Amino acid sequence: MALAQAHEVKERIITAHRFSEDAVTIHVIKTTGDRVLDRPLSEIGGKGLFTKEIEEALLSGEIDIAVHSMKDMQTVLPDRLVIGAVLPREDPRDAFISLRHRDFAVLPKNAVVGTSSLRRKAQILHARPDLKVVDFRGNVQTRLRKLEEGVAEATFLAVAGLKRLKLEERITAPVSMEHMLPAVAQGVIGLEVRDDDAAIVPITASLNDATTAHAVAAERAFLARLEGSCRTPIAGHAVINDGEVYFRGQLLSPDGAKCYDVSRRGKVEQAHDLGLSAADEILSQADAALLVRSNA
Repeated sequence: MALAQAHEVKERIITAHRFSEDAVTIHVIKTTGDRVLDRPLSEIGGKGLFTKEIEEALLSGEIDIAVHSMKDMQTVLPDRLVIGAVLPREDPRDAFISLRHRDFAVLPKNAVVGTSSLRRKAQILHARPDLKVVDFRGNVQTRLRKLEEGVAEATFLAVAGLKRLKLEERITAPVSMEHMLPAVAQGVIGLEVRDDDAAIVPITASLNDATTAHAVAAERAFLARLEGSCRTPIAGHAVINDGEVYFRGQLLSPDGAKCYDVSRRGKVEQAHDLGLSAADEILSQADAALLVRSNA
């Protein structure tokens, strides 16, 4: 997935600036999140699991641009680093994948569902507390193989990732956002740069998609206010239309028993503040014990 995203960024830079093919090179960096596959993400750390080593390479000058899935990005970046651009958003929905069942609603009682996402686990159990959810780590191909081996009846993956890997045919059914609100910034590729790099900053800035940037601003403000991490079931999605932003967010208990849902609408210039306001509403209503766990 990371490699597919890096190649997309390379092609966009070459096209936008008419660079030669060898003017942009890809440097592969393995992160902690890539290497540790025997434990759930919630047990080994927060969102920095997929960014720390890449950001260290950026700060040292080993690389000039870090390519990230924005949903993996921490809300507070290291000193000297900024998001230089976000690319146009791919389909943000989750995909239901099963070899035996046509959609989530028809899964048999007590069926086993695999996912590595605490957010998806909470949403699954909120909708179907009868289901059993097991941890499903590994790349997309590994997770699909686990289905074939019968480890689980079904799983959920991001539609965007499957499309970027040309694996759309493996999607059994996209899941409506009414039933499964995606992770904050799901489907968005972000380009992280050094804030004082006069040569690189304008190159990445030329690729920025303003509509996506406004949506991500609302979503990440919501996440930041709730201090979410891989230990916290948080979902959020914003849509921009005719100069207005519509935002919806959720905070769930890890077992899915509780779900706090909030929405906001306003001008795009207010995107960041709308995300904060939505989070404040949840903070005023959510169970205190849940908030303590969420911010631990």
